[in-house]
Amino acid sequence: MTERLGRADLHIHTLASDGTSGIEDILAQAMIVGLDVVAITDHERIDAAVAARAFVRSRNMPIEVIVGEEVTTRGGHLLALFIEEPIKPLRSLRWSIAAIHDQGGLAIPAHPLVPYPLCAQGFALRRLIADPDPAVHPDALETFNPTALGRPWHGRVVRFAAKYGLAAVGSSDAHAAAAVGSGHTSFPGRTADDLRTAIIERQTHWHGEFHGSRGQLWTFARQLRKYGRDARDEVRGRLLRTGTGRDHGYPGGHLRPPRYDESVEGRRSGHARPAAAPTEDRAS
Repeated sequence: MTERLGRADLHIHTLASDGTSGIEDILAQAMIVGLDVVAITDHERIDAAVAARAFVRSRNMPIEVIVGEEVTTRGGHLLALFIEEPIKPLRSLRWSIAAIHDQGGLAIPAHPLVPYPLCAQGFALRRLIADPDPAVHPDALETFNPTALGRPWHGRVVRFAAKYGLAAVGSSDAHAAAAVGSGHTSFPGRTADDLRTAIIERQTHWHGEFHGSRGQLWTFARQLRKYGRDARDEVRGRLLRTGTGRDHGYPGGHLRPPRYDESVEGRRSGHARPAAAPTEDRAS
């Protein structure tokens, strides 16, 4: 009997950036939908990813966490996977890819080719692919991203990856726990190391279904409530000098400075268990 392929979601946001769920809810949902590996990729920070990795290891959970970051470069958003230090934002796409590789990480342009400033464009990627320095070559392309931004350009991205010999990966770009796994990558094996090898050897495949507009409006409304809650908690913590602030979505994440600490008493990060999203936000 053929062993099933591993399943990974490589683009997930938490309360630490613009996501609306904490790590416990994200990990719970990831296991519900049968993922073997997840990458936490908050904007310009890795603290929630590091916390999620420690959380999983301390409980011997049957899932692995890759420490990642969605880096804002001058050439578009870039997923940095398998890193241990944040990558500085607002540098060139070339510099950012090289910085990720300096850490032994993998660099994957997020939602590429879309004619929007936050997306890497074809001319820039072609120039990097042709560069004689392999340190600036992207390792894969996010060929499936279920948001409305990626839908019209999906076929073009798939063809681009195939033409230039780049590994194709799929991700949810989840900003709420209920969307985790709505896009994913399959690969031979089950572990994060297996996934890394599959990306390098171009043995990955993308999967998923696009969100509808109602699902994305639902997520946007949750984000607006989160921002209001964050502002309230920051002001309250400063005025009352409680040593707390907004919730970053992990144990100890509401302390100031935020730090992973499972012994901290107080409110549970994440606020609520994964709720069913509108059907457009979920993979079948």
